[in-house]
Amino acid sequence: MQWLQHLPRHCLFLLACLAAWTSAVSQDEPVANFFGKHNGTSGHTNNWAVLVCASRYWFNYRHMANALGMYRTVKRLGIPDSNIILMLADDVACNARNKFPGSVYAKSGRHLDLYGGNIEVDYRGYEVTVENFIRLLTGRVDPSVPRSKRLLTDDRSNIFVYMTGHGGNEFLKFQDNEEISAFDIADAFEQMWQKKRYNEIFFMIDTCQANTMYSQFYSPNILATGSSEIGENSYSHENDNDVGVSVIDSYTHFVLEFMEGINKTSQVSMQDLFSSYDPVKIRSHPGVRSDLFQRPLEGALVTDFFGGVSQAEIFPVTEEDADTALQYITRVSFPDHVVHPDPVSPQACHDQGVNTTRSNATALTPEKDNIMLDVRWKDIRKWTSIAIVGFLVGWVSFVR
Repeated sequence: MQWLQHLPRHCLFLLACLAAWTSAVSQDEPVANFFGKHNGTSGHTNNWAVLVCASRYWFNYRHMANALGMYRTVKRLGIPDSNIILMLADDVACNARNKFPGSVYAKSGRHLDLYGGNIEVDYRGYEVTVENFIRLLTGRVDPSVPRSKRLLTDDRSNIFVYMTGHGGNEFLKFQDNEEISAFDIADAFEQMWQKKRYNEIFFMIDTCQANTMYSQFYSPNILATGSSEIGENSYSHENDNDVGVSVIDSYTHFVLEFMEGINKTSQVSMQDLFSSYDPVKIRSHPGVRSDLFQRPLEGALVTDFFGGVSQAEIFPVTEEDADTALQYITRVSFPDHVVHPDPVSPQACHDQGVNTTRSNATALTPEKDNIMLDVRWKDIRKWTSIAIVGFLVGWVSFVR
């Protein structure tokens, strides 16, 4: 920095002014980075989760724990209850066989109660049906269905769909009463795509022969994973002697264990999640299907689907936007001075002696000019900074 001592004082003053000027110009960039899209280029602005436990009865305790474990994870990572649809038979916590009434645990140590912390079950008991699930996804619900039971997504929504229960080759049983097939889910996702109800979908399923459930998908922007291959069972992880049944499935257990190391700002990718799969520990061979997914797995963040980080879009202010904003401000601030269009024709007004001239039309011009001046001020500062830099470089060279 010794070269600064050889410059005249007025040159140093100009450099200081330039530094202050350019710092003001660069303020827009961090603002855009903060509110804009993240580097994952997902393009989504909101997150939703659909969590389905398709089983019922006490001996399927682990399936309810699977769904509640996922519920706790997505809620912890920022997806609000308003954006979570939980479908649960809900016949375990208060079951007469439950030694710990009102509680559901996923580990034999029983350190974490999955049921006790503000659980909001949207579809309970016999409401958990194939028809309700398909209607939920496609949005074809009865007008009487409340908002809390609707999937209010759009073309900027990333949706995490998790399903668990008893299944087989391309089917999943719903409460030992009916089945949903891989074709049913594939067609529902296609309807969602046609109706612009999602940006990207991450489908995860934990059941026997789970990987067959996404074999029929054909809609774009879908990433899918399952717990076991065709002809392969999906096993439980551990038993609790006091509860008397298995408390969680192996695949879901290790996924949740991985997710415990994730927070809202983590940069862990979906590839990292899939790479953590260990068939020896899980005792089955999880699968991944990514041919329909448009992004590389290394660039897709886990929080793109499990998290609730909202994205805000920033659009440059145009002359039309400025005009609209000015008219709104004028209507609110000076309601008595706003001239509204007269439904009567100009000729009729002339015959009745009514003056149809919009006297305040020119009064809007100064305010509009001020707004447009603010819009263009950023470009003026940028080019002025460039001119100053060029002048200083030439002047210093000439002095030396």
